[in-house]
Amino acid sequence: MKNLICGFCLFLILSTYAWAQDAAQVKVDVLAKSSDSWNGKALPGYPDSKPEITILRILIPPKTRLPEHMHPVINAGVLIKGQLTVVTDKNKILRLKAGDPIIEVVDTWHYGENNGDETADIIVFYAGVKGEPITVKKSVQK
Repeated sequence: MKNLICGFCLFLILSTYAWAQDAAQVKVDVLAKSSDSWNGKALPGYPDSKPEITILRILIPPKTRLPEHMHPVINAGVLIKGQLTVVTDKNKILRLKAGDPIIEVVDTWHYGENNGDETADIIVFYAGVKGEPITVKKSVQK
């Protein structure tokens, strides 16, 4: 029994050492950290409601313009592949290339456009409220 306990203790020591060595090789890069969206406006405070996190992977084909829309919630993403241009209704422009992060505008009309030759692939995280939309499309007036 004594040998079993000693063996178990040795196993714990060695596995902890191995885990610490693996953890030492982990690399963390901060892609974005801000209290402002990309257009310089302060992000709104979080509502006192039931939170709901949504993570979307959005694929935008080449030569495609998204409809004008806005997000009533804080959201941020990373363009994984391709290129993307974001334009606000005040004509502020953000050009993204693969690997670029974005802290998106909130309550601001804008659209995204892929002017490139390959599909734009973006992962976006939305910090929303349960039961509320994360995107609102602008209605076209006739």
